[in-house]
Amino acid sequence: MNVQKEMDRKKLDDKVLGMPWFVQQFIDYKLPDLSPSTLLEYIRDYETLFNWLRAEGLSEASDNRQVTLKELEMLRIENIVSYRLYLTTRREGANSKITVSRKISSARSLFHYLSQIAEDEEFYPLLKRNVMAKIEIKRIHKPKDTAAKLKGKILEEDELLEFIGYILEGYAADVANNKQALYAHELNKERDASITSLILNSGLRVSEVVNLNLDDVDVGNKMLYVYRKGNNDETFKAPVYFREQAKDELSTYLQLRQSRYKAPKKEKGLFLAIPNGQQEGKRMTKRAIQAMIIKYATRFGKPYLTVHKLRHSFATDYYLQNDIYKTKEQLGHASTETTEVYAHLTDKTMSDAIERRVES
Repeated sequence: MNVQKEMDRKKLDDKVLGMPWFVQQFIDYKLPDLSPSTLLEYIRDYETLFNWLRAEGLSEASDNRQVTLKELEMLRIENIVSYRLYLTTRREGANSKITVSRKISSARSLFHYLSQIAEDEEFYPLLKRNVMAKIEIKRIHKPKDTAAKLKGKILEEDELLEFIGYILEGYAADVANNKQALYAHELNKERDASITSLILNSGLRVSEVVNLNLDDVDVGNKMLYVYRKGNNDETFKAPVYFREQAKDELSTYLQLRQSRYKAPKKEKGLFLAIPNGQQEGKRMTKRAIQAMIIKYATRFGKPYLTVHKLRHSFATDYYLQNDIYKTKEQLGHASTETTEVYAHLTDKTMSDAIERRVES
């Protein structure tokens, strides 16, 4: 099991203990087919649902573990409508349409399992009545809609190199009066530039970056061996190529990895950080990489830029020079439907390129 999956599995094992027995049974049923990260999202969605049921008096449970099957059976359509309204308008930190759709879909999955798959000792369904079967979920996450939201919020053309250059040099000028920030930058700028350049020149997911080991890197052939999302064979690492532009930053980081981060021999992780109060480097976490990108992006003047938008930035640029099938393979998508986002994103890019040609 890869490093990120191990971390998510531990969190899942802890979180599921706060759920009723039938949710634990459902998670066990889904575990062979879904990643621990996805199942963690299920658990969080059920926490939201059960907390709401208890707050509304639809469950007499004193905590989520005591929510009963009978209470789920007694739910009516108007209760689910109220819950959806709660998610969209009443809950602190309003949810997007996509998030609401996912939370309702999570509930549907659980209710379907309880009413159609799971059985009691007498071979009857655990849930006799499934109110969620009456709830229709409209498809929200369409490639064209996703593309529309991404336009103007990714790096384009020269900005890819500019952002890496800013991490190496520009950021220091902006925090010149902050000794702590300046010290941290001086320590980590080569590492941070290498991570950023690698994503912008290969399209890796943040979890794939976290899981990279030192021996997964073949700089000479510009290739990495990566655990791909959705691959059930946890022993297989797929070869993923990166562009020449990432080679210098990666080579520079590799030269100083040992001396700068004092990694013990047992530490196989490629990208390291030294935790506060410790002397030896440890594998960077997903959260640390996400926070690092946001830190630079905010100072760079693009506060909406995230690790995943760096991946989108690469994909858009890559798609302009390749077809949808090569882009799908490079990004590790399960189907071309997901990759269609970049076909829509590049419509405007191609249009702008034509206009520039005419003007020249």
